[in-house]
Amino acid sequence: MSELESIGYSNWFKCQVDEKKIAIHGVARVASVHKNSYTVTKGGEEIFAELSGNLLYGTESSSDLPTTGDWVYADFYDDDSHAIIYGVFPRRTLLRRKTAGKQVDFQLIAANIDVAYIIQSLNENFNLRRLERYLVMVNESEIESLILLSKCDLMPNEEINEIKKKVQNIAPQSTVIEFSNFKLENIDSIIGTLKHGYTYCLLGSSGVGKTTLLNNIIGKEKFETKAVSKIQSKGRHTTTSRQLVRLENGAMIIDTPGMRELGSMSVDDGLEETFSEILKLSQSCKFNDCSHTNEKGCAILATIADGDLSEQRYQNYLKMKKESEYNQMSYLEKRSKDKSFGKMVKSVMKDKQR
Repeated sequence: MSELESIGYSNWFKCQVDEKKIAIHGVARVASVHKNSYTVTKGGEEIFAELSGNLLYGTESSSDLPTTGDWVYADFYDDDSHAIIYGVFPRRTLLRRKTAGKQVDFQLIAANIDVAYIIQSLNENFNLRRLERYLVMVNESEIESLILLSKCDLMPNEEINEIKKKVQNIAPQSTVIEFSNFKLENIDSIIGTLKHGYTYCLLGSSGVGKTTLLNNIIGKEKFETKAVSKIQSKGRHTTTSRQLVRLENGAMIIDTPGMRELGSMSVDDGLEETFSEILKLSQSCKFNDCSHTNEKGCAILATIADGDLSEQRYQNYLKMKKESEYNQMSYLEKRSKDKSFGKMVKSVMKDKQR
């Protein structure tokens, strides 16, 4: 196995190669992103890297720039101590969310992820509606999800089992594991899910124990963690960037900063998979144009009335659907403006070169 293959360079990516670029550039994987600089790896040490001028100024959207986990075309200099990135491979999977606040754009989280560990803690942080948002984001990218419930040492087994039932009701295809970073309960079970050559990422709010879990998986305090607030029972931000970490068994994990906002953009497939029972019910409504608000013969309303579908789950589905439609419409308008601006910049640059 080559060094590139050891960090996930599979046949899928080999089939995506641009023959012109591969003829003049090398291949590497992005290990971390720090504002305008990067580190990349070819399977050995991490190498400081920057974007070429054409890639930096010639892209139409920030989503076209490299993110952690991407495969890129790069040239290497000074005994592989420095690199220039010239292009990004097509992505097999991509985790992204709407940028926080009113701005309508994507924020890239990580690329080419095989499995997402969605972590929630078994205290005030636990929230089924937030978990649904994470599942939509992961399902939209066709990434396998595994749900981890941290701080199980703070709750009786009976209550943990009740919460696990609720989680499995909304995510029947996902494995659910409770664990404790403090008492190291079920850490070995989590390690047992990590496969050689696969790339994983840790998703969850601040304070749920993502970075501590990563340290426990590695077996040493490699990454900084901060104490949890006793007042709010929330952790302060520890991870500020996304970094690809290679484990001894050949698996790779990307830790991600805690996300307070999980806005969605164009997540039709993710919604359909996450809320599949709602879509199936809608096909049983008496009227084809049923709005599922007050019609007689509405299968969704009847199921809610019978107690077989949570009203909160249905309202969360509607809310996310509306968000997705609005944000996608606004994003397409923004992208159209960005393309026009990009063409103008390229035209000006060509005129200057003349």
